[in-house]
Amino acid sequence: MIEVQDIFQEYGNRYRQSNNLSSVQAKAFEAITNCRTSVLGGHINSCDKCDFQEIAYNSCRNRHCPKCQTIKKEQWIENQEQYLLNVPYFHVVFTIPNNLNQVMYQNQSVMYKILFKAVSKTLLELGYDKKYLGAKLGITAVLHTWGQNLLYHPHIHCIIPSGGLTDNGKWCNTRKKFFIPVKVLSKMFRGKFMAYFKEAELNFYGEMEDLNIHSNLCAFISNLHQKNWMVYCKPPFENATKVIKYLGRYTHRVAISNNRILKLEDGKVTFKWRDYKDENKVKEMTIPVNEFIRRFILHVLPSGFHKIRHYGILAPKGKSDRITICKKLTNTTIKPFEPRKPLEILRDILGDKFNKCPECGVGKLLRAPPDLETDKAA
Repeated sequence: MIEVQDIFQEYGNRYRQSNNLSSVQAKAFEAITNCRTSVLGGHINSCDKCDFQEIAYNSCRNRHCPKCQTIKKEQWIENQEQYLLNVPYFHVVFTIPNNLNQVMYQNQSVMYKILFKAVSKTLLELGYDKKYLGAKLGITAVLHTWGQNLLYHPHIHCIIPSGGLTDNGKWCNTRKKFFIPVKVLSKMFRGKFMAYFKEAELNFYGEMEDLNIHSNLCAFISNLHQKNWMVYCKPPFENATKVIKYLGRYTHRVAISNNRILKLEDGKVTFKWRDYKDENKVKEMTIPVNEFIRRFILHVLPSGFHKIRHYGILAPKGKSDRITICKKLTNTTIKPFEPRKPLEILRDILGDKFNKCPECGVGKLLRAPPDLETDKAA
């Protein structure tokens, strides 16, 4: 199977010679290239039944690496299980007009914060409005910056319980369908986003350099106000179990998983993608390797930026107390949370294959004593 790492290892140096990467992009690029290789060091695993030995190289643990998300994803999901309620959940997606994409990319830290703020304020204010619910919502928001074709497409996925906590400490259920009209969501989202946009200190260069001229910026803003901003609701989740499975797919996803890459031939990459504009058909796309790398690098997030955020009854401060109250009000079982260790999670994922010796098929691979381990220079 062709992996992102294979592409970076074979064509990465050539790409970097002709393209400038930011420091955070370069760090991600090097991490993915060196993941589970001798560059990062490792240790020796030995079979307890035969003489078989193998070197297990260290993972890069970079959040953009397709190989390094499984354990992190499972740990995050387990942690979130303690906050799930026994109610249906909604899935709402907020997107921005395409002509904002370049401005967004040139000012990622500022603009992503604006996007999160506009989304969360829109949902919380409308949810608190007695016309719709009159209660404080719970929101888990996840930033994605890509479409299926790997092009830059920033948007936020929101998972929301079907109800909220009122000021007098009661649980208020919503209707079965999402309780706030999409047109109302869209209009308020646009208004809040543009208000924050006008106040922000932004840089415009390259294709957007003309926006440094005040009259051009005013015309750009006016055009954005006239557009219909896309907000849409997907079918609700019936129970918490389905929410967990869904979160597992979305929260720690990278721009493209290795299993979508089909071929690397003649300097071109072929990968699977789903065309949402053509009845969700799965298609194949072939692009030059430099274009593939360029698209992948587009989605490296600013250093330290949190792409998963929680609001309302799920906001970090006082979350445990609020959730305990909500669980009692929604007849949700309250049980102690006991996080598992990474090896326990890996054992569950791999099942019988966990630590099994590939040579004799009977013994278990165990870590050798420290004096036999490889070091970074191995």
